[in-house]
Amino acid sequence: MNKRIPIFSSSSSPTSTGWMVQSDFDGTISLLDVTDTLLNRFGKPGWQELEDAWERGDIGSRECMKGQVALLDMSESELQQHLDTIEIDPHFAGFAAEAKALGIKVQVVSDGIDYAIRHVLARHGLVDLEVIANRLVQTGERSWRLESPWASARCARASGNCKCERLAEQQAVHGRVLYIGDSTSDFCVSGKADFVLAKYKLIGHCESQGIAHARFEHFGQATQLLEQVILGMELAA
Repeated sequence: MNKRIPIFSSSSSPTSTGWMVQSDFDGTISLLDVTDTLLNRFGKPGWQELEDAWERGDIGSRECMKGQVALLDMSESELQQHLDTIEIDPHFAGFAAEAKALGIKVQVVSDGIDYAIRHVLARHGLVDLEVIANRLVQTGERSWRLESPWASARCARASGNCKCERLAEQQAVHGRVLYIGDSTSDFCVSGKADFVLAKYKLIGHCESQGIAHARFEHFGQATQLLEQVILGMELAA
């Protein structure tokens, strides 16, 4: 980490933190990128070309995903059966419970697919978590459309869900946001968060940009860091 976090005993407990948590889903809470698994299993030819165009910067993630979802060939039953195979970090439920005990709201903010995220979370007993993501709409027995009600013309990444706007909304309500992420879709928003818990590619980005963060590999570690970050920042304020 590039900012020292004071260590506090587990008996310490904030009563009014002025914090909330936003977490990415794919690769952060889930062990795999769910959209990628759907495309690999049900995607018709052409989805990889869209992925390549996005990686080159020719199109934004919203245009990429909209085109890719239109190429999915699956029934709702097949979709649900596939989602039943998706695993999440085994420590995430404990993290969510600890945040709730501390009076801290946890919100899942993703540029992925809402149907998939809610189905996977519900299967793990996390149906009450708020999810903000792109909307999956069934248009036929085996055809689908992606809608992006959380998009913004001001989004630097041209994403289906502008995470920077979602973060600003929560900062206006709660004061400070602890952001949790793992990859390129989290780069922009991490620079605006009050503190970041980072893994995978996001670690290097935070280090190179001087963003206050702590590394974590799984949500067991994130749970241990949660109270330390919140209390440490409160005392430093």
